[in-house]
Amino acid sequence: MQTLDRWREDVQSRPARAQTWTAGARLEAVITAAAMDEAGKGAWCREHGVYPAELDKWRLSATTALAEPTEARASPQSTRQDKKRIKELERELLRKDRALAETAALLVLSKKVAAIFSKGEGE
Repeated sequence: MQTLDRWREDVQSRPARAQTWTAGARLEAVITAAAMDEAGKGAWCREHGVYPAELDKWRLSATTALAEPTEARASPQSTRQDKKRIKELERELLRKDRALAETAALLVLSKKVAAIFSKGEGE
């Protein structure tokens, strides 16, 4: 029983798993592990509770994020133009919505007028 308690305490005292690692901590871990040989990297991984495959995945995601082309990021000018275009489209939509409501009201009124005159002719 004492052995199980000791194992449980060891597990609880270990560093957190990869799910709780921040992006900065992951990058720091990748940089630290990159400077080590395989034996040192294995010891570091065991000490910090990380699999070497996780380090490789973190390294790949970091290089992918850094290699992202700058064209993919929105420039302030294009963002400003997009906001202006959105405002124009919203104004146009509001104008068309009002015109549609007016047309619907006129249609209802014309039907009521036609109904009133058709009753008058029948009498």
